[in-house]
Amino acid sequence: MAGQFVSVERRGRIAIVRFDRGDGRNAMSRTVMRELTEAARSFEDDIETNAIVLTGSAEVFTVGYDLKDPEAKGLDAMGLAERRRHFAAGPRMCRAWEDLAPFTIAAIEGWCVGGGVALTVSLDFRVCGVGSTFYVAEIERGMNMSWQSLPRITNLVGPARAKQLAILAEMVPAEQALDFGLVQEVVPAGTAFDRGMALAERVAALPPVPVRMIKRDIDAYANALGHATSQMDLDQYALCQVSEDYKEGVAAFLARRPAKYTGR
Repeated sequence: MAGQFVSVERRGRIAIVRFDRGDGRNAMSRTVMRELTEAARSFEDDIETNAIVLTGSAEVFTVGYDLKDPEAKGLDAMGLAERRRHFAAGPRMCRAWEDLAPFTIAAIEGWCVGGGVALTVSLDFRVCGVGSTFYVAEIERGMNMSWQSLPRITNLVGPARAKQLAILAEMVPAEQALDFGLVQEVVPAGTAFDRGMALAERVAALPPVPVRMIKRDIDAYANALGHATSQMDLDQYALCQVSEDYKEGVAAFLARRPAKYTGR
């Protein structure tokens, strides 16, 4: 498949999914999220692909959710049912990638922010270039970290580090992300995709059925309570989105000024 921003390339038992808006930011609009979801679902009945490499542009993985997405216009006037439908795009995308049978590898360069972190922790393995930075900025915009990502992050880095990422909103450079366990390998800048492909080639050379069996068993154990503990985060986000703090957080971000939160 090929969309406006997402392309899928197949090389034998390896597939490459690339999303690139060509603007140096690679923000995750609803169009991007739909296309990434469709790309993941295109592998649901695929028994030939053993490994999938997901990557952004050569300069940036993504700066996160697109706050200027034209499809978000009129959100303030939407009813609760419409809001919930709108906000479901992110968790649906992440779940589509998490549920894939082939081994999935995120190849990351540059910024990986917010929804980008949520997406990459839905995959099996993460490799990033030196100079990459991970940033869970949601709380600084007056919102919770959602997309059912907190259990996945906690599985990787543990509770204290998860709070460091999602509450303190620290910007985490590549080497620190490796130390946390958020990524599994750090490579020279500009080579994350090449390393991702090398790893994919190793997986592709393995017997495909045992790869899928082992992945399924590990994920079943690691994620056994994930959905149960995060199934409300979409509604929590919808609640945050109508708060004064959310409006202040977004306005402060767009105006590049410190936010003043009141708890309202």
